[in-house]
Amino acid sequence: MPLKLNVGLNKKIGEPNYGSRGASVNVELELDSGLVNEPGKLQERIRQLFGVVRASLAEELNGNGQRSSDRTQTPQAQPNGNAQRSDNGQKAQPRPATQSQVRAIAAIAKRLRINLDELLGQRFRLKRTQDLSIKQASQLIDELNGNKGG
Repeated sequence: MPLKLNVGLNKKIGEPNYGSRGASVNVELELDSGLVNEPGKLQERIRQLFGVVRASLAEELNGNGQRSSDRTQTPQAQPNGNAQRSDNGQKAQPRPATQSQVRAIAAIAKRLRINLDELLGQRFRLKRTQDLSIKQASQLIDELNGNKGG
């Protein structure tokens, strides 16, 4: 009989003029019931799933999960992790990766035995995961998860 693992997170963030927006992500996964006898492996799968859910939640809150026709933004709203325009019209820095994304990347790279320092240097010319933008971190998580190999 399969073991069902259900992970869900939700978050609501405040916006200007007493507004707010929120997102909720829930994932259910069937696992081999034999993992109950291997608590370390079960905990790693739970951590991995939470990392994916956290990254997805952050992406939803930043507008990356919506179709452009569905977006309703106030002028102050920041639609995603791409560079924004500052008040003086100059291009502002992109939003940094969230702590959840940084932890997820580290956990996935460790599980896959990937040299994260080397990957960051070659791919992004960065030394630290914290220096990724929220968009870069999301793309990296997706790519690393695609390399699971089963």
